[in-house]
Amino acid sequence: MPGAEPGGTSGVGAEGARGAAVAPPPPPGAVGYPAHQGPPVYGARPGYAAAPVVYAPTKLEKALKAWKRPVRPMAPSLMAGTLIAGVIGAVAVGPQLREGLFGVGVVIASVAVAYVAAASAWSAGRMVRPGAGKRGTRVNRTAIVFGLLALGLASTVALREAEWVVVPALMLAVATGSYAASGGRSWAEVLLGGIAVAPAGIAMLPWVGESAFETVTSDKSKAWPVIRTSLVAGGLLAVFGALFVGADAAFGSLASGLVPEVSPFSVVLYAATGVVTMAVASAGAYLGQSPPPLRMLTPERGRPAGRWSWAVPIAALDLLFLLFCAIQAGVFLADDKDELLRSTGLTYAEYARQGFFQLVVVTVLVLVVVAVAKRYAPAGGRGDDVTVRVLLGLLCALTLVVVAVALRRLYLYEETFGWTRLRLWVHAFELWLGLVVVMVAVAGVVRGRVAWLPRAVAGTGAAAMIALALLNPDGFIAEHNVARHAETGKIDVPYLRGLSADAVPALDALPEPLRSCALREIAFDLEENEPAMSANLARSRARRILEERPADRSVDCFSSSRPS
Repeated sequence: MPGAEPGGTSGVGAEGARGAAVAPPPPPGAVGYPAHQGPPVYGARPGYAAAPVVYAPTKLEKALKAWKRPVRPMAPSLMAGTLIAGVIGAVAVGPQLREGLFGVGVVIASVAVAYVAAASAWSAGRMVRPGAGKRGTRVNRTAIVFGLLALGLASTVALREAEWVVVPALMLAVATGSYAASGGRSWAEVLLGGIAVAPAGIAMLPWVGESAFETVTSDKSKAWPVIRTSLVAGGLLAVFGALFVGADAAFGSLASGLVPEVSPFSVVLYAATGVVTMAVASAGAYLGQSPPPLRMLTPERGRPAGRWSWAVPIAALDLLFLLFCAIQAGVFLADDKDELLRSTGLTYAEYARQGFFQLVVVTVLVLVVVAVAKRYAPAGGRGDDVTVRVLLGLLCALTLVVVAVALRRLYLYEETFGWTRLRLWVHAFELWLGLVVVMVAVAGVVRGRVAWLPRAVAGTGAAAMIALALLNPDGFIAEHNVARHAETGKIDVPYLRGLSADAVPALDALPEPLRSCALREIAFDLEENEPAMSANLARSRARRILEERPADRSVDCFSSSRPS
């Protein structure tokens, strides 16, 4: 660079250099930085050349910057749909929040939100697209399947009462519905698509606000006639409905079940619920028209490792798993198992019931190891490809043995000490992990890479949650503990008291006074009436059973001679 000296004021002009103090000479042997050709560098001191600091945005920042708002403003029909969804949410979910009892109203609100999101995606051409060549049209099957899974998860609230099942199912329904609106096939798109509804709830605000302003202020707008008609219809219904309620007791009873209770607190609660429902519906509409470019967040393939540096750790892990499986086979096939295990100080029954939690952790860690190993797998040719498939395929196969051992040990533990919620959760989770290992082995290891694997893992997870809810976990636990009591005479009544109304049909089979001790707290919780939108199949069935055979409240369940 003309005029620039090694180690001199490369970022300072000649005039500035003359006005500034004379730069000291560079020390002997010092090598200056190359002259900076870009924007001025702040903080550079005369006599020292600062290394240029160029800010490089992260992938997340690039993706957020590339996430554009929908090209078209929000259509008036779509806006009306979000308003209707908000009203449905206020009327259907608000009373449930006030009473703390959830039921069919959540399903109705979920259907309204899903309809708005699907209509938005349809209007943007994301549901059905023309196919290439002679393929006709292409239907977005991913959105349809995951949308139905989301509604299935939300429907569990109308069937089951156990919160430890319903709450995770509702959270998973939100994530599944968010991914259905976002779409995508990669791991980044599947995982981050499940939480895309959160940033969409913020990003949609200017889009919805400007669209609403344009709709209301437009000369061709039909908003005011619609609002006026709605107000007139609502006023007529309120006046004549109140008169019919006072004139007819049967009509009044029906109306009291359908119309929520009105009070200052309930009005605020219903309004807040309606606003939240509108926000979720608007976020779904935003995602339906403009999903975030999550593909940009897909991590780049790692730098392939050398064959030996990659293969030795995986081969060592394979040998460890092989040794574990051989020991399990030796113990299982031994004629005198107690003799074989005498050195451990355990009987075979004690040995077989231990360690299932550690084996579940092993299964999870194997999936992490396989993901990392695939990322840095050597890619030097067919030899590397065969090495990767053999070693990772063997690891997955041996992991299935570990899964089987964990399930066997957990089952023996449950048969000995009874079923609990935690044990049932672990059992279901380990079964799903086994299915994931099979899919990873077939699609990710044997066949190299298959695009459907991330969606299959997510879809089977949602389907497994629905299957668990259909199993009726609290009823399953109660049924097996009642059967265990019939065989052994042992039962944990204090634990059974904490189950939900889902367990009432099974607990009804217990002999007295165990039955009354197990059902009394559940019966107390079911005494309160609930709004019509909190209708729930499990609570309805439990009330019917307890009305026919009430729990005996005179039984002393807490004395020293209480049943247990």
